Amino acid sequence: MRYPTLLLLAACASPGAFAQPKPTVPERPERAAKPEAVKQPEEFPPRPGERERERGRPAEAAAEGGEGADELARLKWDMTEHAPIATRHQISAGGKTLHYTATAGRMPIEDPAGGVEAEMFFVAYTLDGADPHRRPLTFAFNGGPGSASCWIHMGALGPRKVVLQKEGWMPDGPYRLMDNPLTPLDRTDLVLVDAIGTGFSRAADMKKAKKFWGVKGDARAFGEFIRMYITRQQRWGSPLYLLGESYGTTRSAEVAAYLSDRGIAFKGIMLLSMVLDFQTLEITARNDLAAELTLPAYTMVALYHHKLPQELMQDPEKTRREAVQWARTDYAAMLARGDDLSPQERKSAVAQVARWTGLRPEIVDWANLRIGVETFTHYLLADEKLRVGRLDGRFSGPDPEGFMHPGFYDPAMFAVSAPITSVFNDYVRTALGYATDLPYYTSAGQVSPSPEFRFWRKWEWGSAIEGFPDTATSLRSAMVKNPWMKVMVMEGVYDLATPFAAADYTLSHLDLPPALRKNLSTAVYDSGHMVYLRESALAKFHDDVGRFIDSTSK
Repeated sequence: MRYPTLLLLAACASPGAFAQPKPTVPERPERAAKPEAVKQPEEFPPRPGERERERGRPAEAAAEGGEGADELARLKWDMTEHAPIATRHQISAGGKTLHYTATAGRMPIEDPAGGVEAEMFFVAYTLDGADPHRRPLTFAFNGGPGSASCWIHMGALGPRKVVLQKEGWMPDGPYRLMDNPLTPLDRTDLVLVDAIGTGFSRAADMKKAKKFWGVKGDARAFGEFIRMYITRQQRWGSPLYLLGESYGTTRSAEVAAYLSDRGIAFKGIMLLSMVLDFQTLEITARNDLAAELTLPAYTMVALYHHKLPQELMQDPEKTRREAVQWARTDYAAMLARGDDLSPQERKSAVAQVARWTGLRPEIVDWANLRIGVETFTHYLLADEKLRVGRLDGRFSGPDPEGFMHPGFYDPAMFAVSAPITSVFNDYVRTALGYATDLPYYTSAGQVSPSPEFRFWRKWEWGSAIEGFPDTATSLRSAMVKNPWMKVMVMEGVYDLATPFAAADYTLSHLDLPPALRKNLSTAVYDSGHMVYLRESALAKFHDDVGRFIDSTSK
């Protein structure tokens, strides 16, 4: 069974579309300018030989050569722990100047015997002078599975962010950073964490890496990271939060359950572009539920591109509600009939699906009424030979190899990949002073240069043996065990990777008692999967996160 990649794969090249005047931003500091160091341990700069051990391919593998399984078996990384690098900064946010400390480093993840199995890279932002026992602390991450957390770091949460165009389109290079007055650092300390095999996070070797490449192993790694962080930083008394995006929401539910059994409770969990139950996401031959729950997102993307009938274009919010209602009733009934639909009934069904999706009737007929995301993104703007984005249906662009040779291509992903990858690699080494030649993997798929390596096939999906992967039961367990914990789900209406109707369906099927259902809330954005790419949505995202933390941290 194949499950979709939820967030961003590694990509450094992207089309030069959306050319508009480049925003005015503060000049980037010269490389010679060093930030004020809180502590500069002797291990940095690296000791002789350390850079050689931390090259793109580990020294051991590079020396031995080879490809495929043999090469992977030889991959090893140095697990010598180094003190993190801390630097002091300031920023204007929320109408005041925030003085903060940024700390970049790697946290050891140990086995029960105390051996180091992996190190997880993190960047923490803490407000100077704040009481650590009252100050909220939020652990945040992207998903994938197998995605680094530079996307939400550089797009929304960090006190410095990538410069994009107002709607989130790619700017002209070279890419720049700017101060982020909408960072939630005005409400909470932040810890951005990279999953093992992404960013600078590494397992000791490939055998140990496989322990963390699955639903349960990944959650254990993040759970142990959180336990170690609050122990070392003396933050056991802080109000604790999780903020996960995409597969990071899948992870958040599992981490909350894992830590609830170890005496660590969260005040709140923020789930951005949520997927907990993969049955709501994966359209298969006999899983019509996912088709029903994806259709309303098609409606909104088609509305954005002016592909719907005029009567559906007048009031977007009304159309969104009606699309959900139609999909869950009339459309569900059509799909349930299957081949029993008469020729006339099928013709009527095709016309109705075409009306709500903006697709031509013959495309709907060829797809047997069940529209996959790749079909929709390929054919919605077929008359212009353009493909719309999967992560964000507002984006569009031509297929790199031509309309008739599409393969898998997402113009939304490629529009932000190069800007964020570039600015983060510069930022972490200059502004944060984290000196390393270790490559920053935006995707765990980059962990080996071997063409035989396919990270996505190695992910252990856990409950998939019982059907579709599902961590909604883990979220329910965590909420029952901690009835004070609140959950906010944030949804983009143009998100085709984790459609908003699927998230709503999951929330309504947690089987919670009324008292606990009051702990759930939803925020909807006029944006896509990475809601913060759009300037206006980033402002709402900041306000929603701030209100959620303010209302729960007391």
